[in-house]
Amino acid sequence: MQRIDLPERPDWKEEAERLGFGFHTMYGAPYWDESHAYSFTLREIEDDLEDPSQALYGMCLDLVDRVVRDDALLEKMAIPEAYRAWIRTSWEAGQPSLYGRFDFFYDGSGPAKLLEFNADTPTALYETGFFQWMWLEQQMAAGVLPPEADQFNSVQDRLIERFAAMFAPGYHIHFASSKDQDEDRATVRYLEDCARQAGLIPHFVAVEDIGVDGEGRFADTESHIIDALFKLYPFEDMFREDYGPYLPGAPVQLLEPPWKAILSNKAILPLLWEMFPDHPNLLPAFFEGEADEGFLKGAHVRKPFFSREGANITVLRPEVEDITTPGHYGAEGHVLQAYAEPPKFGDDYVMIGSWIIGGQASGICLREDKALVTQDLSRFVPHVILEEG
Repeated sequence: MQRIDLPERPDWKEEAERLGFGFHTMYGAPYWDESHAYSFTLREIEDDLEDPSQALYGMCLDLVDRVVRDDALLEKMAIPEAYRAWIRTSWEAGQPSLYGRFDFFYDGSGPAKLLEFNADTPTALYETGFFQWMWLEQQMAAGVLPPEADQFNSVQDRLIERFAAMFAPGYHIHFASSKDQDEDRATVRYLEDCARQAGLIPHFVAVEDIGVDGEGRFADTESHIIDALFKLYPFEDMFREDYGPYLPGAPVQLLEPPWKAILSNKAILPLLWEMFPDHPNLLPAFFEGEADEGFLKGAHVRKPFFSREGANITVLRPEVEDITTPGHYGAEGHVLQAYAEPPKFGDDYVMIGSWIIGGQASGICLREDKALVTQDLSRFVPHVILEEG
């Protein structure tokens, strides 16, 4: 794994604007950065990222199977009692998942270390599946990258295949995100396009505009019944909405399915460590209040059960001032995870996101930041597979 400097494509910003990737620059700072890229060997991709991602996903499914049958664990994970039977039923019925993203620290010199699993509402999907792949093809065509270059990226093809496997051609499916969230809307628009390519008929509805009719069915602003809904909106927030109490009885297929409310909770980190102790891709993790003194004396990270984009993370290291990111999360509880030194290339720390589409490891994305904790404005940098590294 190396970071390599590359010339940017001429007029890429204009092309991004034309394609609806308007958030390539945010608040005057680059979000998409192609002044350099990360190169991997095929062995690094297959052995150190793809295979562990597949194995970890299987471990996560084992965890769900354990948790849904244990009310004490559901309580410990702060899953509201009113939704537990609904979550259990969705798991037992085998309701299908569309996607998720593992976040890793990895620098090519040892096992990738799992930081968390974004199992419910991960973003950076469009940048990974489409814009990153277009970058590769155009840089190869321009001779900047060799013709044998490749990328670990079957995200778009897998999304289309997954939609086609879940719904019959011509099926109407709604897509939802919050108002005034440009990045979320772009992600949802991309998924709408993938669904359209799979032969489905997508409709958009803002999360805030979802209603419930007299029969307990979800409906959009035009009073169309919502039979299937992809929502880029966390379950823990949906539970608090006015329509939350109607969720267990509503005849609607949700993406992600209700059982993903377990995996989108960082309380899975200590449970994974308990179930699979000393696994090479896991970091020691504990519920707050359960770690021993030896662990607490060492470097570790405090994370809320529920948070997004690196919010409310505290990094605690001996003889170093604590680092805490802002946010409004943490009321439900916290976990502690052993600190792993993030890979650093030049002046930047880097994190790798590994996508699971339809249960299969399907590609990666990389985010850079000069700060230790990756947040919403951290830069997206493309990657390439080059056999010589």
